[in-house]
Amino acid sequence: MSLYRNSAWFVKGLTEFTRSAFLSASKSFVEKDLEASLAGRSFMITGANSGIGKATAMNIAKKGGTIHMVCRNKDKAEEARAEIVKETGNKEVFVHILDLSETKKVWEFAEGFKRKYKTLNVLINNAGAILSEREVNTEGLEKSFATNVLGVYILTKSLIPLLEKSPDPRVVSLRDASLKLWTLVVSNLLNSSEILHFEPLVVQHILPNILICTLKSPLLLM
Repeated sequence: MSLYRNSAWFVKGLTEFTRSAFLSASKSFVEKDLEASLAGRSFMITGANSGIGKATAMNIAKKGGTIHMVCRNKDKAEEARAEIVKETGNKEVFVHILDLSETKKVWEFAEGFKRKYKTLNVLINNAGAILSEREVNTEGLEKSFATNVLGVYILTKSLIPLLEKSPDPRVVSLRDASLKLWTLVVSNLLNSSEILHFEPLVVQHILPNILICTLKSPLLLM
């Protein structure tokens, strides 16, 4: 990492990731802004069975929104769904099993979803995969890249026609602040190394994601 990137990260950390930064930002937070009904609006959340994805699904369900949980593991997804329904009383929570690393299956899923459902107001690209060793999918593509970049792109691109027909549509893609520390190596998007290193690998996927989604979706929020 260059001196510039180290310095930029240090300054960003001081201004955004410290207790004083949190307290400063909290002064402009208006809790009533969160008191909105989401009844009649539908949300697709990838990786919704744990972490940020699950917390997002839980909060949207509490506000009456319809949830489409897109998850890889059926057992974990059904367990999370049961917990969300029990805590919120909202039964409009649906599980869809999909491995985002299999690009053809992502496209097939999106096409099937458009045939079955008439509206989708918000797509939240939350799921991601970081592998410690290089693996390839059934198409011969490196799995992390296929999941974090190609899967997100295909899902987003395929669902945009449905989103655009829905009221007030949004595409939300989560990203990592560590992208400020590294540069994109275009010649190694498929991660040729057998041993994969976390931070450079994250950036290799975040930056293409941001570029692709920004160019292809005017609905994108990051």
